[in-house]
Amino acid sequence: MSSTLVLAVVLLMMLAGFVVGRQRALATAGGHTRTLHSRPPYYGSYVALWAAVPALVLLVLWVVVEPMVVDMVVRNSLPDDVRALPPDKLSLVLTTIDNLVRGRATVGDVPAYAKEAAARQQSVHATASWAMAVLVIGLAAIGLFFGARRIAPTLRARNHVERAATWGLVGCSAIAILTTVGIVCSMLFETLHFFSMVPPQDFFFGLVWDPRFSAAGRDGSAGQFGLIPLLWGTVFISLIAMLVAVPIGLLSAIYLSEYAHKVVRAWVKPLLEILAGIPTVVYGFFALSTLGPLFRDVGAAVGLDVSATSALTAGVVMGVMIIPFVSSLSDDIINAVPQSLRDGSYALGATQSETIKRVVMPAALPGIVGSVLLAVSRAIGETMIVVMAAGIAAKLTLNPFDSVTTVTVKIVSQLTGDLEFNSPQTLVAFALGLTLFAVTLLLNIYALHIVRKYREQYD
Repeated sequence: MSSTLVLAVVLLMMLAGFVVGRQRALATAGGHTRTLHSRPPYYGSYVALWAAVPALVLLVLWVVVEPMVVDMVVRNSLPDDVRALPPDKLSLVLTTIDNLVRGRATVGDVPAYAKEAAARQQSVHATASWAMAVLVIGLAAIGLFFGARRIAPTLRARNHVERAATWGLVGCSAIAILTTVGIVCSMLFETLHFFSMVPPQDFFFGLVWDPRFSAAGRDGSAGQFGLIPLLWGTVFISLIAMLVAVPIGLLSAIYLSEYAHKVVRAWVKPLLEILAGIPTVVYGFFALSTLGPLFRDVGAAVGLDVSATSALTAGVVMGVMIIPFVSSLSDDIINAVPQSLRDGSYALGATQSETIKRVVMPAALPGIVGSVLLAVSRAIGETMIVVMAAGIAAKLTLNPFDSVTTVTVKIVSQLTGDLEFNSPQTLVAFALGLTLFAVTLLLNIYALHIVRKYREQYD
């Protein structure tokens, strides 16, 4: 029996537990809710939790542990000479067995021991699935029965349910935090491995990016992994994007919130937000096929050498993409400024433009800074537009008409190919990712500082 079907049965038993608990609470109170400690739905939720939580915990543990147990059983069933094979050849054998189990096509003759192992894996998996169904559904039934037996008018069902909800919220928060910690630790360990091969000063202060894929493994050359050209390309393109997005987005927000008619606002704001829903590959294709050649032709007409793939092209298109991040958030923040501040300014004789400049904008400044920094983070993490519109050349240049690249592009390129995972050409991607994470974290810390600094003046 599949885990999905078992989950559906557990959810049905949870619903049944809710109904049983509610009805039993009313029955024990003689139909008078005044004699109950909690409202009847809390008693139903109490029984539903007993029916669902233990069973779901067992189901999750079973789904996680079962593949490892089945894999161990299959490995132990293989002949001794097969288990003694090198890891790469043993992995190939296990892949062949897995293909047989899943009914996929295999290349060449399949050994008899592989067919036997595949049949054994199917048998063990089927037995484990039925055992899981029996145990999980049985545990759900026991929990439903136990919870229903505990129903009494004096049971503090509301306290138990709210405590369970609190622990559920704590668990969700812990999952989010542990996921972040896991990502950082995985990048940190591989980064330390990379720095055991390449000195950190060469990475952080190097001015040349030349990983030398062709030289890796031939003459022992590890290449040059200077971060500065990639970091400058990221900052350069993001700066151009913000020069496009911030003025347009902020002025659009001011117009929509302070000047536009309700009908105009109802049409224009959704149209602006559509830009955020367009896939980045579409923006990249537009930059590659339309905007890049346009800039090149216009530059040639005025005597400038403009590359079709340049920082200017990528920055402008990226700026258009992140306009909604600035305009929509800033518009909501400006609208949240209390009307009493505007009325007080008008009462002192200020005009509408003076009120916006001296009252509304300072009051909305923390939120506007947050929206701008959110847009900066979005620009720093963009990859597809840069690949298609700015190229992959790592250069230190102040010329916006030249090709540059970013950290995210090189992360993708370093993890694509046939190099060994333990080579510096691959491990450098983790160092780049950790650096990008640190930069984004510093931006968020700065945003919190700005918000806290100015929010105190307008509480």
